[in-house]
Amino acid sequence: MSTAAVETRWAWPAEHTDERGRRPLRPALDPFYRPPSGWESTEPGTTLRSRDVDPAFLGRIPLRAKAVQLLYTTLDMHGERTTTATTVLIAEGAPDLPERPILSYQCAIDALSPEAFPSYAHRLGAPTTGEVVQLELLQIACALAQGWVVSVPDHEGPHGNWGAPRESGHCALDGVRAALRHHDFGLSEHSPVGMWGYSGGGWGTAWAAEMADYYAPELNTVGTVLGSPVGDPELVFRRANGHLFAGLAGLVIASLVRIYPEMRELVDEHVDADGRALIDDAVELQTGHAIANMAFTDFGRFMRVPVQAFLDDPRMQAIFADIKPGLGTPAMPVLILQAVRDQIVPVAGIDRMAKGFADRGTTVMYVRDRLSEHFTLHIFSGPLVITWLTERFAGVAVAGSSTTTVTTVLGSARRLRTGLGLLRVCGRVFLGRRLV
Repeated sequence: MSTAAVETRWAWPAEHTDERGRRPLRPALDPFYRPPSGWESTEPGTTLRSRDVDPAFLGRIPLRAKAVQLLYTTLDMHGERTTTATTVLIAEGAPDLPERPILSYQCAIDALSPEAFPSYAHRLGAPTTGEVVQLELLQIACALAQGWVVSVPDHEGPHGNWGAPRESGHCALDGVRAALRHHDFGLSEHSPVGMWGYSGGGWGTAWAAEMADYYAPELNTVGTVLGSPVGDPELVFRRANGHLFAGLAGLVIASLVRIYPEMRELVDEHVDADGRALIDDAVELQTGHAIANMAFTDFGRFMRVPVQAFLDDPRMQAIFADIKPGLGTPAMPVLILQAVRDQIVPVAGIDRMAKGFADRGTTVMYVRDRLSEHFTLHIFSGPLVITWLTERFAGVAVAGSSTTTVTTVLGSARRLRTGLGLLRVCGRVFLGRRLV
């Protein structure tokens, strides 16, 4: 396709505003998220509106980076047009690179409320919630310190469709398309593209990895990192129910009720009034609140049939099959990270995902960590992730697929040195200093 054709195809008179220095409006009240008239005719990846914003750690400590938010066209799980936003960042004083890479970082939103989305939670003046999404700005800062551009999409779409198949993939890939066309970051259509996500963010990133080759084949996607990526949602639900993180199961039910009529039928048939009220309330909760409110909740208490019968219902099994990633074939190399003793995501599901990818021809580096649990692995795996992505962006080939079980992903002098460097970056974030 010629350059002129590309420019015409995605041409749109996108309004740009400067909102630096302004306290963010709640998403429900912010006109930025309402697409302009006529947007339905635009192609996925078209920027409809943009603005400069102030990024901040925990909503309080300014992050020394230029940040532009893009509202763009994408597709929902059914392939229908919708819109979402991404925050595109580059570190203040980022060094010149021969071909600057872009990393799409999918946060572990794990909630339905737009107030949990990174485009709101990462802005200066947003409420300090301490949610994982806000804490993940540290991982994003470590990527920015490498000189990379980072796109942080609201990958659940405008309605927070957590767990919806394909939608997160569309949102992530179209966010990269929109970022590549934005003139502020020195990117081109040939810029190397990487993707990274952990937990719920890894779930969304898995969809993007599987879809990239046919949905966005023009992107130069060179590597994807999947951290504890919810390889089997049914296993995660069974593990969470009745335990500390039962709130995650409640949030998934609340999301699935909204996007699958069959799930609504199941809930109406088998869940009592108290259980339905609990599910309805979860729509407005951020992840931490949901976990606190529903800790150790056994959803079987609210069912008129045993939990096993509810989960074995053919309609429920069809939904689990639809939302399960790992059945496609990523065309780029993939690094998968998983804690053997993960208390939320069972390792068996990730073992099957990694093997399936490799058996179908994807180059997979699968690392299983004995020492970490779900949360610490995200922290400890940072040095390996940054090193691995750096090599992919540099064009270094991956030798072939491998599976290793290690005591800790930090177990080499090189990774420890890299980890110390990333720790210094985190210190700069806390002190409000430049990242590079």
